[in-house]
Amino acid sequence: MVEQPRTSADEIGLEMTIFLTGATGFVGSAVLRQLLKKSLDVRALARPGGDRRNIAGLACEVVEGDLTDTSSYKHSLIGCTAVFHVAADYRLWAPDSAAMDRVNIDATRDLFRLATDNGAERIVYTSSVATLGINRDNTPADEETPSTYHQMIGTYKRSKYLAEEEVRRLVSDEGIPAVIVNPSAPIGPRDLKPTPTGRIIVDAANGKIPAYVDTGLNFVHVEDVAQGHLDAFEKGKVGERYILGGQNMTLIEMLTSICDQVGRKPPVIKIPHRLLLPVAHIAETISVFTGKWEPFVTVDSVKMASKKMYFSSQKAETVLGYKSRPAKTAVIDAVEWYRENGYLKHF
Repeated sequence: MVEQPRTSADEIGLEMTIFLTGATGFVGSAVLRQLLKKSLDVRALARPGGDRRNIAGLACEVVEGDLTDTSSYKHSLIGCTAVFHVAADYRLWAPDSAAMDRVNIDATRDLFRLATDNGAERIVYTSSVATLGINRDNTPADEETPSTYHQMIGTYKRSKYLAEEEVRRLVSDEGIPAVIVNPSAPIGPRDLKPTPTGRIIVDAANGKIPAYVDTGLNFVHVEDVAQGHLDAFEKGKVGERYILGGQNMTLIEMLTSICDQVGRKPPVIKIPHRLLLPVAHIAETISVFTGKWEPFVTVDSVKMASKKMYFSSQKAETVLGYKSRPAKTAVIDAVEWYRENGYLKHF
């Protein structure tokens, strides 16, 4: 295993320059804000013509480029002591797995090699709890819960699993100084798309979720995830991974919390998984045939919902000093942001 690098934000202070990917996205923009609070110089990679509302007015240098094209950003790595690689292709519906793998696996490998060649001494890689195993008895899983590629459901999970495996190989075989963080399901402000988790909040607040399935997730405030990235940067061990989670909740508990914030009644109809699966197959078939929109429910999402995806952040809390606030607080902040930005049409 590679020795822990000397580099930390406290040691280098204002002289440090950070290369950040994913800054225009949900988690990445929260990480950017935390870095700027430290008065660090940040070079934020952004695709030409992409949505930059999340970084508008922030004191960072914007580098135009594409992760899959190293020539578009490699010169911007010169002088960067550290890298936060947050960007990923995050879609639960992705018929073209090769396109997702190019971003999540190949581009990650290329970035880390280039960054290290240019003198980067510390890399924080944003993985996902999607790569981890799940306990059959619904107790929270941790970083050591075993998982295999064949247990990964869906293109996204398989892609992130292989990407994390590649990062771990780069650490052990090539000396890449990467620390891995595994966020759970973040919610909060500035989820522009929104993400699949954010879509739950928007749809529930708009009264578009009339029923639910018996499943569970670990929900965490996006700002806690962002702070966890800095905790891992400052205190994490190279090659180790740390779950950045929050509160384990059933789906109906989350939907009830959302509905309480907007004065709606939560759904009362529970749909068995076996009845929802045929609907998902039909929805996917229509989407493939028309090519115009994503299915409102996917086969993979139904299969994933058959398990309660609960996780423990004990390792991050103990080693990094990581902290997370109650999920209700994250829901309040998310609903307020969606309300102020026109996502909630009836309020």
